[in-house]
Amino acid sequence: MIRHPARRILAALALVLGIGGTAEAQTTIRWGNNGEVTTMDPHGVFSTANAALLGNIYDSLVRLDRNLVFQPGLATAWVAVAPDHYRFTIRQGVRFHDGTPMTAADVVASIRRASVPNSPYASVTHMIREVQQSGPDTVDVLLRGPYPVLINDLAGISILSEAWMKAHDALLPTDPARGTAGYANVNTNGTGPFRLVSRQLDSETVLEAFPDWWDKREHNIDRISFRPVPNDATRLAGLLSGQLDVITPVPLQDAERLRQNPGITLVEAQDLRVMYFGFNVGAAHQTAAGAGPNPLADRRVRQAMTMALDVPAITRAIMRGLTQPTHALIAREITGYEPAQAVQRASYDPEGAKRLLAEAGYPDGFTIGLECPNDRFVNGDRLCQAAAAMWARVGVKVSYSGARYAAFIQRFLKQEPDMYLMGWANTPQLDGFSILNNVFHTRDQRSGSWNAGGYADPAFDALVDRTATEMDLGKRTSLLTEAFALERANFWAIPLYREPMLLASRKGFEVPAFADGRMRFWLARAP
Repeated sequence: MIRHPARRILAALALVLGIGGTAEAQTTIRWGNNGEVTTMDPHGVFSTANAALLGNIYDSLVRLDRNLVFQPGLATAWVAVAPDHYRFTIRQGVRFHDGTPMTAADVVASIRRASVPNSPYASVTHMIREVQQSGPDTVDVLLRGPYPVLINDLAGISILSEAWMKAHDALLPTDPARGTAGYANVNTNGTGPFRLVSRQLDSETVLEAFPDWWDKREHNIDRISFRPVPNDATRLAGLLSGQLDVITPVPLQDAERLRQNPGITLVEAQDLRVMYFGFNVGAAHQTAAGAGPNPLADRRVRQAMTMALDVPAITRAIMRGLTQPTHALIAREITGYEPAQAVQRASYDPEGAKRLLAEAGYPDGFTIGLECPNDRFVNGDRLCQAAAAMWARVGVKVSYSGARYAAFIQRFLKQEPDMYLMGWANTPQLDGFSILNNVFHTRDQRSGSWNAGGYADPAFDALVDRTATEMDLGKRTSLLTEAFALERANFWAIPLYREPMLLASRKGFEVPAFADGRMRFWLARAP
């Protein structure tokens, strides 16, 4: 029997992309992405992937420009009344997508919503003590102490309509991954350049240009059709057949082919996101192997796991040489990066790893679980399978489980995986405090919201807490350096590489790529 793989791909393409007989308007951008947005609630989950779409619907007080420099957004100005007290002047003449005017009261309600205890957005609201309206067009943000990166944090907090939230019982954030649902999960009302028209989960989300957007319109896009297409071959076929106008990410194995295609524009960049393997170090954590102590609670085991991983081979084979190994958890552009972080934590040494495992009491190795999202990170599934094979060579039997991100993140937030794959870009703060406070700080109501590894070190927490309030740049940099050095010494994670960023579009479409992973379609152009 003659097989026709191309026909199978085109058949899948028709199902996934909903190929029909009606041509879309030329000013529509059809965007194929490797994963779905987990919620339309902008405060529902702290996720770059979600913000890539929602950032086109919602605005914030502060935003990043083309060069990732902070600039006024819904706030036209701000002043530090005191080290722990900021006053923001709110832009006038702004309307929500339902036509109602935005006021200072909406800003207060939105920041309070993102700041509730155990909020998914605790990562950018942990230092906010209170928010209050101080005048007809001014809002005061009161902090728990001096805090040098408040402006950075506010770039991540979307502003919603207070009346809309009250009308739909949406005054609290809802996060499906944490078991909460509500109106804001599937409906939106922002002030951004595009508004939500329709949403079919795992099929298509349609946005249209908002004619009353407050900013000057530079784009010529009337509609955005967002389509989750997890399969690389289907996503690429959609682009090459003209059924998609832009795809993210580009399958790395097809990069050279697209470079040579005159009908395709390939944009290549380095994402700020650093990929890493994390360990669950909790002594009481029950591993996939069942009864017995958690071997990952022993620092020597974590060091051995690091020594058993050939990261240069991974970047060559799995990442096609489009990125380089890194030994730091933050990108060079992020505040807090120091050259000392680039020093290798432990050399690749499988035999040395075996000796260290034996010293830790595991001469015959052990069994451990590894969980990875297979629809979120570039070649994430292949990466995790390759890592599992490398660990097997030193006697560590890895039970690998790949899952869609929505399912993965539920277990991740409950600290259930033994080991896991994650990436952290430190956006929108562009500051190393982000990963230190959110990933490695002991979990409480204001910190550690992404601490999936059960990390709990009082000395480390004290360093991070001091970093939060230190206003002197030199002293603060020293504290950041010390905190990163302590994480390195504990081998809490294995940094891998900066994720390669490849965006491809049909010729004539101008879709810029940004290192923070956002898709800013108000800066895009269609032919």
